[in-house]
Amino acid sequence: MNSRNLFGTVVCGILVWAITSAAALGQDAPVDYGLVPGNGEDSPPSFSQTMADPSQGGGGFDGGGCPPCCCPRWTASADCLILDRIGGANQTLVERVPLFVPPSTPGNEALNSNGMPQGFCAGPRLGLIRHGDGGCDLELSYFQIDGWSNDTTVEPYNHWLVMRAPGFLQTNQGFTQAMAWDYATRLYNVELNARWNLDCPVTLLAGFRWVDLRENLVGALQPPTFSWEPPFWNGTTINNLYGFQIGADGKLLDLGRFSIGGLVKAGVFDNNAEAITAVSVIHKQVRTASDSTNQAAFVGETGLQCKYQLTQGLALRAGYEVIWLQGVALAPGQVQETLVTTSPKSVQALGVNCSSGLFYHGATVGLEYSF
Repeated sequence: MNSRNLFGTVVCGILVWAITSAAALGQDAPVDYGLVPGNGEDSPPSFSQTMADPSQGGGGFDGGGCPPCCCPRWTASADCLILDRIGGANQTLVERVPLFVPPSTPGNEALNSNGMPQGFCAGPRLGLIRHGDGGCDLELSYFQIDGWSNDTTVEPYNHWLVMRAPGFLQTNQGFTQAMAWDYATRLYNVELNARWNLDCPVTLLAGFRWVDLRENLVGALQPPTFSWEPPFWNGTTINNLYGFQIGADGKLLDLGRFSIGGLVKAGVFDNNAEAITAVSVIHKQVRTASDSTNQAAFVGETGLQCKYQLTQGLALRAGYEVIWLQGVALAPGQVQETLVTTSPKSVQALGVNCSSGLFYHGATVGLEYSF
């Protein structure tokens, strides 16, 4: 099991354990409404009273008119994120050069890294909120999406196919051999936020966030000249963004069981970025180089969410979300940061290019349970 999947499993286990423990504690302390038989004025609060907006004095999490015995102490959520990845590093990967001129001659662009869209991909998001007294809550959330990818093959069409990097020139065999490229992305996110419920439909938040962005770009000749032939290019980038964020969420529309809420979060982060590149130089010998750096980065998030209260504790929710990363290292952006020499045979990293930005956007759907 890879380390990132193991970390996700551990976080999910912690959330499940916390939910189970909280539920057990709630069962050990049954609610006493202090009812007097036959007195209708002391009847338990209705669904609309316990689930109403705190700003309306009808309930909420320790806000407004909700009696302490009726307020949920925990809110657990499970969502499916379906996000598209857009943006990236503008890097030419393949040029077509006429066969009757040397391959070192500048040619026409046949493939750019921005021409390899990875489309929509789904992943889980889990959240847990502990509602405290005085409208102060603590929130833990985790999500991961590790399936973005694009496989592209560039055909020669009676041309040389050329991949260029500083000191490096990779060509095909002319008429029949193509170039196959694979570009993959993974995204992991953990947040721990303190939340303050104001005396209105707005909640302020501040906390710590960790974002792990990984990319891999592989280029190979297709079909290979030899069965054992390695890829001529294999580049990996790892971004670990650590930092603090602030934000707010709140209700934009409240129609009883149905409501619409908005969310915005932003923060400045320290990005510990690493680039690792393996190049097949001469006689298919693979040489590897790596470098790392720390650079300031930005993470922003905004979204809308519709919620429908199915029962007193259970709600169905769906929405639209946008995540913006700026100041990250992407795999194609390291091509011009890799110096390859043939005499002696070596690969040297000239630095780490952290100037790229990405947008993730798409739908979310899931369930929320308060108890």
